[in-house]
Amino acid sequence: MDWNSYYEKLEAFAEGFTGNVLSYVLEFLLFAVLFYYVFKVLQINKSNSFIAIFSTAVVWCGFSFSLSNNISSAFLLIVIIMLATLIFTMYNTEIKRQLLDAKMNKSKGGRPRVDLSGINVVIEEVIKAVQNMSKNDVGALIVLSDDNLPEGIIESGTVVNADITAQMIEAVFYPKAPLHDGAMVVEGNKIYAAGCFLPIAQSDNLPKEMGSRHRAALGVTAVASVTAIVVSEETGIISIVKNGAIRKKYADANDLRNALSDYYWSDITAEAKE
Repeated sequence: MDWNSYYEKLEAFAEGFTGNVLSYVLEFLLFAVLFYYVFKVLQINKSNSFIAIFSTAVVWCGFSFSLSNNISSAFLLIVIIMLATLIFTMYNTEIKRQLLDAKMNKSKGGRPRVDLSGINVVIEEVIKAVQNMSKNDVGALIVLSDDNLPEGIIESGTVVNADITAQMIEAVFYPKAPLHDGAMVVEGNKIYAAGCFLPIAQSDNLPKEMGSRHRAALGVTAVASVTAIVVSEETGIISIVKNGAIRKKYADANDLRNALSDYYWSDITAEAKE
């Protein structure tokens, strides 16, 4: 490295700075604000390794471009890096979900075909089972999938491939049944698998009293476009979870019917319009 040349460039920058003080101050403030928010978002998400990579990239870009005496280009590139990092960190769940959905739909051909004539019967059977388990304080976790769950989730359980009936659902979640602790995966009008283990939501913002079933429902709906129905073993409360959040707590029959109708009818209606 030619340090004399580098010092000359710094002197040239200093001379230019005195003639454009306001412009440089505004750029520095924008840089500082962006850097602060990106750093805070990464810190909140506990992305320590990402913080190190991000900080190193910012320093490297600034140093490299200062050698080329192109401060404006350095500033622009660093801002782009920070904005891209901020967007990816804040919306990484949605990005992962969309990529997973695209991958699964491409490799498996989308949702399994459903017998249209039996949809309403299936919906009523699920509602009946969920309400019965709620009354008896039987814990349950049902995932309504469009064949878009990671293979590891299915492989962690047992493939059942059984018709949906209230008796079958209740039998799976019977406290002494071998598969009752895991999640049931519904695909179309079939109980595809049971006893499946799901990713657990780890956010510090979640209530400490929230049980493992609710955390699993939040976790799986955060990484895949699925809907989860949870019955609390302690209280019998029914919850509907979607997109990594509890959409409805204390769900009743109408709430369940709406969630199940969205699952079964929305894509069918869209296909009919096409």
